Amino acid sequence: DDIEQRIAAFGGNFFAEKKLTPYWKYCMNAMGDHVLILLTVMATLTLVTALFSDHTAEELPEPIALYMSVFLIVNVTSYIDWSRERMFVEVSKKLLQSNTKTVIRNGEPVLLADREIVVGDVVSFNAHNAQSIPADGILLQGVDVKIDESSLTGEPDAIKKTTEQPFIIAGSTVSTGSGKMLVACVGESSVGGRIKAAVYSADAEEAEGSPMTMKLETLAHQISYFGLAVSALCLFGMIIIQFGVNGDTETWWPDLTRFIITAITILAVVVPEGLPFAVTLSLAFSARRLGEKDNLVKELKSCETMGSATTICSDKTGTLTANRMTVRGAYVAGISHMPDSSESEPIGIRIKQKTSEAVKDILGQLLCICTMDESSLGAPGENVFKGNPTECALLVLAESLGYDYRKVRSETKGRSEQTLKDGKVIMFSSARKMMSWAVPKENGGWRIYCKGASEVVMSRCTKTQASESGEDMVATALEPETVTKIEETVIHAFASKAMRTIGVAYRDFDSKPDFDATSSTITNADGTPAQEVETELTLIGIMGIEDPLRPEVPGAIEKCYNAGIDVRMVTGDNLETAVAIAKDCGILRDEHFSINEAGGPPQLKKYRAIEGKEFRTHVHQTVNGEQVFNQDKFDEIWPYLRVLARSSPEDKLTLAKGLNASVLYKNTERCQQLEKEGIKIFPDRQVVAMTGDGTNDAPALKKADVGFAMGKAGTQVAKDAADIVLLKDNFADIVVAALWGRNVYESISKFVQFQLTVNIVAVTVAVVGAFYKQDSPLAATQMLWVNLIMDSLASLALATEPPTDDMLQRPPVNRSKSMITKSMWTNMLGHAFYQAVVLLFLLFAFPDIGSMPQGTDYVKGLHYFKNDWMPEEAKATCLYLDPDWKATEEFPDGDAPRLCSSDIKILERFALCVEDPERDVKDDEYKCSYFGGDHKYWKPNPVKAPSLHYTIIFNTFVVMTLFNEINSRKLHGEMNVFHNITANPYFASIFFLIALFQGIVGAIPLGEGGRFIKVYGDGMGGMYWLMALGLGLGVLVWQQIFVNVVKKFVVPKAEL
Repeated sequence: DDIEQRIAAFGGNFFAEKKLTPYWKYCMNAMGDHVLILLTVMATLTLVTALFSDHTAEELPEPIALYMSVFLIVNVTSYIDWSRERMFVEVSKKLLQSNTKTVIRNGEPVLLADREIVVGDVVSFNAHNAQSIPADGILLQGVDVKIDESSLTGEPDAIKKTTEQPFIIAGSTVSTGSGKMLVACVGESSVGGRIKAAVYSADAEEAEGSPMTMKLETLAHQISYFGLAVSALCLFGMIIIQFGVNGDTETWWPDLTRFIITAITILAVVVPEGLPFAVTLSLAFSARRLGEKDNLVKELKSCETMGSATTICSDKTGTLTANRMTVRGAYVAGISHMPDSSESEPIGIRIKQKTSEAVKDILGQLLCICTMDESSLGAPGENVFKGNPTECALLVLAESLGYDYRKVRSETKGRSEQTLKDGKVIMFSSARKMMSWAVPKENGGWRIYCKGASEVVMSRCTKTQASESGEDMVATALEPETVTKIEETVIHAFASKAMRTIGVAYRDFDSKPDFDATSSTITNADGTPAQEVETELTLIGIMGIEDPLRPEVPGAIEKCYNAGIDVRMVTGDNLETAVAIAKDCGILRDEHFSINEAGGPPQLKKYRAIEGKEFRTHVHQTVNGEQVFNQDKFDEIWPYLRVLARSSPEDKLTLAKGLNASVLYKNTERCQQLEKEGIKIFPDRQVVAMTGDGTNDAPALKKADVGFAMGKAGTQVAKDAADIVLLKDNFADIVVAALWGRNVYESISKFVQFQLTVNIVAVTVAVVGAFYKQDSPLAATQMLWVNLIMDSLASLALATEPPTDDMLQRPPVNRSKSMITKSMWTNMLGHAFYQAVVLLFLLFAFPDIGSMPQGTDYVKGLHYFKNDWMPEEAKATCLYLDPDWKATEEFPDGDAPRLCSSDIKILERFALCVEDPERDVKDDEYKCSYFGGDHKYWKPNPVKAPSLHYTIIFNTFVVMTLFNEINSRKLHGEMNVFHNITANPYFASIFFLIALFQGIVGAIPLGEGGRFIKVYGDGMGGMYWLMALGLGLGVLVWQQIFVNVVKKFVVPKAEL
């Protein structure tokens, strides 16, 4: 209730949700498509013509059907875009939940999402996590706190914060120190919030399209130009033949309108508006699925890019390992406690038994004091890790030694919350690889406690703690031989068992030391001078911390290698620990080792595993006194590199830059040489995926093609820089992202293959029909239905195909490779050939076989065109056709034709007689002789009804297209096109929906309703529908024949 009251009084730490785009705006945007505008205009012209025609009832359905088609296409497109925007909102909310801070409530630290923080909360922060400040606040206490406010104020230098200058702004970042702040303003009331709110209502900048989107848009434009040329050719061809060659201008306006609509419809079918839409849909679908698998996708294009990844540079801790640290071994005051000891007691109990009280006390004090406030174990007895896992493991050890870290911290001057200003903390940094905390001693003087990388701490020590018992501590000089012994028997032993080694040491001062003084002889890991207070230390011991390998990681790395993706470990651990973990998880394999001729264990080959210092020395050269990156030197080392130990964030950035810029694949001679060594270089630029959790990792995450930030251990800055956030910090989830990325590419390729096949067939039939009959066998509304199948429905069916494991058995997609492969071309042309042959056969030969009129010669009436009295036999014909017909004595205006109408089936027969009076019609009732009169004076009425002939063509085309959608699920010559088909409910649903609709329009008599979609009013009948179904199933049979022919003669198996 208190929290709710504060939110009601001061607001929440969030922003009013941006108003989503209403559905009608998406409809307006969809209506902006130039093809749909043209169709709408022509539908309107057709409607006006029909309203003023003598045959309004017959002509009205066509414009209504056009309107309905446009309405359907607009709404399908709009709905998917509308849904996609709401999906992005869900992703954004999930991302906000991953940004967490440690907040003190009821005296206990709790982890809360930024949006859950309220005015009055106390937020704990530190520079180690480089946390961004979630709200405006007032510094309550802090040690050496400096805040980077450059993103808000433009001030380049970090600003020191004290209780005299306590104001901290939301959105700034902690540069140094640690502290606690009282939250004063949240959300839109904060300084950063007001700035954000000022631009929040502005339209978001459109994200840059992915490489595949760019390629497909280019392809779409090229096809559009081709479609425009074809439609223009058809239009002018129909006009010239109808009005010029045939000289038939009697019904010029309806004919011209029909020609224009046909040309526009051809353009609508050819133009692949669905390509960019399919890409977006597939990316959005993959992003949603990845979100369900703990991959929070921030940039949609990263889904596709990950499918082309050739190398993954991964952290070790928490990504390859479980990040559940446990102290398994220790070396304390000269006594080793090895992890493989036969003793069953916990490590803390063993240390207590064999260590003096004085040594145990200073070790326990160090572990409690020299750890961050954010590192805790939850309530007493829970041992729930909160904060840094390594520090939590050390706190567990402290508790097993008998020290309550809460009590030690609260009772130590310079460490308790009330006396922090009396002490001095030097937070961990990647440059120093250690952390120190100095506090005043009770009996005068100061003591600094230090912990860090074992070799770094050892290099700062001049003394070592002796193992004598008693109240007093005894330190002896740390001789070189002792250092060597510790390195060989302790550090190497721990590291060989994949344990991280942490050194702990201290130093006493008689008075408060100068914390700003630097050493003239000792340097940090990055080469900068070490701080004087962190030198001349006394070594207490070495802790061996085990972080077990995630059980799923070895299998995931094996999948990467099978998929042609190199995996490189980039870690801050020492070389031996890194190598041990790399061997266990499969990054280092047998081929990376050489046989030891001396009979010892196998030796790592050159450059397979190196330390950051050696790496930096090798890839940089000195120019005018400055270290400059050398790409050629980098190219010498990176093909071999698998483990980079004791690395810095700068090493990660160098690795990302070097791999991105490398054109080693162009050096044929070098690639051949490497192949002899068992190393195959990918034949294109490297596509780099990089993981990171620290703020200093952000540049590398930005530079990599795909940056992965850790959802649990990652800083907010790292998450902001990344493309994908791993919510569970698990390497196996990266492999899942690679799988779905490849699936995006394959799904779009399937869609392209399907759509271009339909395009080729539709254009072929439409063009032939336009020149042969001055009319497309496929009516405008029919082609719009086909267009809907191709664009919206097919993109939904094929772009949502789930991935299969065999996708990780193929190498990455070459980023410069054409979207349409040789295999796809053969598939498209092969199936287009089959379908075009079938449809042209139905167009030209089938009427004779089926005894039906050609094309649309289905009349609603007959005109008698003789400028004379109507002969008795002609009157008899009309009376025979229509008993209610009454003849007038003569034509009202001299030579006007006389009209009689009848049942459509009778008139179909008469149309055949008009073509050939001697024709023998099977049904004796309708022999040509029964019609009477001179047939040359009879002419079909210009008002035409949908024909059975063209309905058969339309239905057969859709059925073949539908079955070819099943074939299009496979790209690489697979025989079983039904494999895994039940895994995609969208595909099955859309397939049966189209089949159901087509069954209704083709088989069921619709009467006058058939005019709306230009199908035969009495239905095709079961025989013709079964014929269409058989020809459709023939597409599947043709696939089997065609694939075998292609495999044998056209496309080699390797290319499939």
